[in-house]
Amino acid sequence: MPSIQYAAVAPLMIVLAAACVGVLVEAFVPAGRRWPVQVGISLLAVLLAGLFLGMHAQEINTGATTLAGTLAVGPATLFLWGTLLALSFGAILLIADRSIEPGGAFVAETNSAPGGRSPRGAPVDAPGAASAAVMERTSGAVDMRTEVFPLTLFSLGGMMVFCAANDLLTMFVALEVLSLPLYLLCGLARRRRLLSQEAAVKYFLLGAFASAFFLYGLALLYGYAGSVQLSEIAAATAGSLRSDTLLFAGLGLVVMGLLFKGSVGPFHLWTPDVYHGAPTSVTGFMAACTKVAAFGGLLRLLHVAFEASSWEWHWVLWTVAVLSMVIGVVLGLTQQDIKRMIAYSSIAHAGFLMVGSITLTDRGLAATLFYLLAYGFTTLAVFGVVSLVRTSEGEATNLSDWAGLAKRSPLVAGVFTFLLLALAGIPATSGFMGKFAVFSAAFSAGMAPLVVIALLASALAAYLYIRVIVLMFFNDPDPNGPTVSVPGAFTTAAVTLGVVMTLLLGVAPMLALDWASVGGFVS
Repeated sequence: MPSIQYAAVAPLMIVLAAACVGVLVEAFVPAGRRWPVQVGISLLAVLLAGLFLGMHAQEINTGATTLAGTLAVGPATLFLWGTLLALSFGAILLIADRSIEPGGAFVAETNSAPGGRSPRGAPVDAPGAASAAVMERTSGAVDMRTEVFPLTLFSLGGMMVFCAANDLLTMFVALEVLSLPLYLLCGLARRRRLLSQEAAVKYFLLGAFASAFFLYGLALLYGYAGSVQLSEIAAATAGSLRSDTLLFAGLGLVVMGLLFKGSVGPFHLWTPDVYHGAPTSVTGFMAACTKVAAFGGLLRLLHVAFEASSWEWHWVLWTVAVLSMVIGVVLGLTQQDIKRMIAYSSIAHAGFLMVGSITLTDRGLAATLFYLLAYGFTTLAVFGVVSLVRTSEGEATNLSDWAGLAKRSPLVAGVFTFLLLALAGIPATSGFMGKFAVFSAAFSAGMAPLVVIALLASALAAYLYIRVIVLMFFNDPDPNGPTVSVPGAFTTAAVTLGVVMTLLLGVAPMLALDWASVGGFVS
């Protein structure tokens, strides 16, 4: 029996155990009682996992390799786990909210298209079907689809394994565990059902291609090194006389799978459609947590397995970073939908994160980890605010609907402005400190041309956010335009958490930066 360091893997085991308990709740608890039970289990699991992480952080900060060498938990992995747990707590709050959308955003409705059925079983074209649907919804008889909570926890568990995987096979299994629940979650939107299902299918098909690339690259690297262990691959790249064809073909395919998951251009084609079609709370979870997991896995791969061969692949990823920034900024400027604009913004930010990822120094690693933390909280709060602006048909995501929002709700417009300025990298926000840390680390590592390009892209990207701010404050609202919903306790808590962390990481970033600088990955 392999030895298991339970202190090192306790946060992961708590999350996965809670996900399994959530499945049992779906099977045995009556439908009307599942929501409070599932919400309690999910939030308690994340809090307990964070508590165990804090209790044993000093104990395993020097590194622990466990479960027959498949997981390696070190300082950088602990930081990533803490980031994932904090962001997922806010994401679960957004997912659990039932006040903005009566019954929640995941109620299964089939009455959105002609020929469908109302909740009472009548065709929607029949007289009284619409009123029956409204009565059913307002009376609370249509319950929230609470299977979203165990799916979220399973995806979170996969993300945590992905950041700690010590071999490529474990990383592939974790990639599937984190991805498959997301495919399902994207297709469960209450409104715009066909758009949501289309997003889920696109995400699934392109995700399957990315997984296939990753698996093929894994096979090639096994053929090169004779092992899937990251340390063995690193030893082979440092002193092997074998053909480099297998090495670089395998590396390219594996990295391609990771770049897809991280929404890095030009592997970004799924991102705008999925961000737009998925339920907004799920989009927030994907935008914040999936990016942390993807770049956590990429950082681990580059620092542990392929640092010795960095001279050969450095310029390829340098080019990918530039392409991602250019694609995100240029195409983002053409968008007229707020969620698609944020999607392209995330592609540009992925390019900035690539700048830190290819800076193979301790300073570059710490800066990238900090950027992931800062960007995650800001993005989560952004999607929380987006869910508040609504028409009778659901969320008002067209930019024209946001005209004059400051006159309707100065508080919401002010909060959204602060978050957009953080994404733009304005001082006194976490976005500025994240970009400053990444760009200064890259500059000190001798990548001045890349930093100049990133600064120019960042300046151009500011127009993405400023035009929305101008639209909200300097345009007159449409008398028949959207309204701003009063947020429930869960959405208020999630947005407040994001705003407070965006401010704190902007004015007092050293606590997080110091933790991120404690050490790197172990193997």
